[in-house]
Formats: sequence, C-alpha cells, structure tokens
Amino acid sequence: MEKVKISLEDVANLDFTTIIWIAAPVMFSLVALESYFSYKQNKKLYEGKDFLASTFIGVVNILLNGVMKLGVFAFFLFFYNLTPLYIPMTWWSFVLCFIALDFVRYWSHRIAHEQRFWWSTHVVHHNSEYYNLSTSFRLSWTQNLKIIFFLPVILMGFHPFVFLVVHQIEVLYQFWIHTEYITKLPKPIEYIFTTPSHHRVHHSKNEKYLDKNYGSTLIIWDRMFGTFEEEVEKPVYGITKPINTYNPFMLVFHEWIALFKDMTRAKSLKNAFHMAFGSPVDYHKSEMEKLKVERVSLKKK
Repeated sequence: MEKVKISLEDVANLDFTTIIWIAAPVMFSLVALESYFSYKQNKKLYEGKDFLASTFIGVVNILLNGVMKLGVFAFFLFFYNLTPLYIPMTWWSFVLCFIALDFVRYWSHRIAHEQRFWWSTHVVHHNSEYYNLSTSFRLSWTQNLKIIFFLPVILMGFHPFVFLVVHQIEVLYQFWIHTEYITKLPKPIEYIFTTPSHHRVHHSKNEKYLDKNYGSTLIIWDRMFGTFEEEVEKPVYGITKPINTYNPFMLVFHEWIALFKDMTRAKSLKNAFHMAFGSPVDYHKSEMEKLKVERVSLKKK
C-alpha cells in the first residue's frame, strides 16, 4: 500500500480522544474510593493540600495540552510526511508501535532523571511525599518538551492515529500503578510489566532505590539495562532536596528557577552546560555537602 501524506485537518478530525473521556470518570471515582478507604483505615495516604496541588497541576496540564494540541499534531505530521518509511494501519502496527514507544519512553524517562534540564520537566511528578492515585495527575506543564524523544518512533512511519492511541494507552497505564493498596502481583506479571511495587521503588528517595525502575508499561527494559530494583524495604517518597510547599507553581517550576540561577552564575559555557545536563542527584548531593560545610564553619565561629 502506498503512503499517503496527511494534513493537519485530517489528524484533527480523527477520533482518538474517546479513551480519555471514558477513562476520566473511572479515574476520579477510583481516587475518591482510595481516599475514602485511606481515611477510614487511618492509612494517611492522602493529605488535603497535597491532593489539591496534584489536582490543580493535572487540570492545568490538560488545559495546556488542549491549547498546544495543534502544535503537537503539526510536529508529528511534519516528520511523518517527511520520512519515506510507512507502516500500514493494521492490528499488528499497534503492537509494534507499543513496543517501540515503550522502549523510547524508558529512555526518555531515564534521561529525565539523569540530566538536570530534563529533570526540570519531570520533577513535579516526584516532589510529593505521598504516593496515591492522584500522584499520577502531577504531570509537568513543560513536559511537551520531551516530544523530541518520540521522533524515532514517528520516523518509523506509524500512522499518527496509531501513535496517538498507543501513546494515550501508555499514559493511562501509569494511573493504576500509583497506589500502595496493591502489593505484589503474580510473578509473571511482575517480571514483564511495570507494577505498583516497581513504581513505588521509582518514586522513593531511599538510597538503594534512587534512579531505578524507569519502565513505563514494561519493566523488561530495566531488567535488560541494569536499572531494575526489587521492592524490599519500605519506600520513603519525595525528592532528595524537599521544597516544603504546596504552591503548584513552585512545585512545577522550582527546579527550572534553580537551574536558571545556577547557570547565570556559571564561570564558563562548559560549566553551564554541565549544570544543565549533569546528574540532578549529584548536583543536589553536592549542594547538601556545601550546606553541611557551612553549618560546621558557623558552629566553629
């Protein structure tokens, strides 16, 4: 079958949003249910201000995605029409796209933890010290910058409808793994798929859990590339340098602000580049060490 170029109007007319509209009421119902049981059982999985911050961040993210939708579509279309490759829209193209996209999502997620610039687009998802279904709402308002990581999949020639449907399924999968109510699942599932247990490790700031379990839907990538860690000790949630605020704007932008300030103080372009694309964990560890040294020197005075 010969590849046919697609216009922006063609993609805008495609009905691939049904999944979201079906899922949304189910998601909010499950959040309400989890919150209710948490309260009744005194588990303290939710905190009012934290929940409101997560919800506000999620709602703004949805609104921003709506505003930026045509721009995202245009990006997809430009490269889809550019590539000579073409994969027909069949049932197996959805499977192939899922595997390819999940592989790319593993690496984009990993890079977002290993480089401070990209960490700034993701940190809001981790700076809550609570772990519940509403945590999945905390998606950065600048996360669309990471669209460039999906270019290899687009250039493979998948139809935009296939790509966008599979991407939505991948995003929706993230919802149910943000819970403490599901402990361990049967071993075959735990071995292949990302589960709540795996993702609790990922959200933990325990030393042995840092920078582990990046898998989006499949955990096999972590097993293959040496970033897998089993949940053994109880996770402590949050980031290594807490910001102690429920202000949604600070939660979203605090790392961007800190990065900008540091780069303006850089002694050279090389130093600025290292600040932007060096490890955020190493950076925050060095900052904590500096604070310790300052405190010791103050005590001596």
